[in-house]
Amino acid sequence: MIHYSDPPILLHDVIENLDAVVGLLERNAPYHPLGGWFRPGIEADQPTSALWFQKDWVHADLAVAGSDLFLWHERVIDAARRFYDAEVVVPHTLYVNLMTAIERSGPAHTDNPKFRGRDRANTPMFLLRAMLWSGLFDRWSIVQATSIWWMNDVDGGGLLYWPEGPDKPPHRHADAMANTALVGDNHGMFHQVEPLGPFGREPMRVTPRAELAPAGDASGDWMVTDCGEPRLRAPLDRFRVSVLWKADIYRSEEERQRLAEDMLSLEDVARIFDADLAAKGADFRIDLARIADLNLKDALGEVYPEAVPIGARPSTFDAY
Repeated sequence: MIHYSDPPILLHDVIENLDAVVGLLERNAPYHPLGGWFRPGIEADQPTSALWFQKDWVHADLAVAGSDLFLWHERVIDAARRFYDAEVVVPHTLYVNLMTAIERSGPAHTDNPKFRGRDRANTPMFLLRAMLWSGLFDRWSIVQATSIWWMNDVDGGGLLYWPEGPDKPPHRHADAMANTALVGDNHGMFHQVEPLGPFGREPMRVTPRAELAPAGDASGDWMVTDCGEPRLRAPLDRFRVSVLWKADIYRSEEERQRLAEDMLSLEDVARIFDADLAAKGADFRIDLARIADLNLKDALGEVYPEAVPIGARPSTFDAY
């Protein structure tokens, strides 16, 4: 993997028309609680989810109307070129987070990797992460840039990030975050969302079936409902709203074309892992017939553990 030690590039006054962002948020509601690779097997009817809601706006064949406002943002694309000293930037993903009243931090993590021929559309997320941390698949790794843009300032909700690596103290972006963006390497750089308010109340948990959407009246409020019952009502500016943009990076068009044919199959992944597991004396192998088995996730995690960055804070997802 290419890992960058430079801090991400901070942009100010990124979006000229914030009303257009509010329109995007409203048209694409409802939003649902964050799942993800660090919460496997959660029960759909158990209130275990924090008030952290998410939705894709651009992914694979999906591209919601108005998403070009972020996807092809010239300043963000230029910052990605400068950060990586690269010519080719291929935006491919856009998603939004809406969060409130989370008493502990998010997970300290690197973003999920992509490899030529292997991504979250065709490969279990835990396997992709084991591929990253094993170091066995660097040849096929796709370098990705990330921009995180924040719409508003709330009580808390800053970002810790580790541009010098997990063994160095983190940097922090907090307080005046409204309409700023950090553009850099979130796939090689640990980062963590700090707790956010309002504080001083019992933590609320909802089921994975919960929804966040405009209240549907003239108030401008948004409402969390769970199993048909209203759970929380608040103005939009009470929620920490962030939009994440991702793009593949190539040094040149020649590099992109040259690498395009060098693809990984699932059989390749199993073969490469099995050879390394045998060399390490591990007592298991990759069974493609049970590739989504969570026991495999645990076994791979023992052999190829992820780093834990210095200064990481307890996470609201630690129970998972």
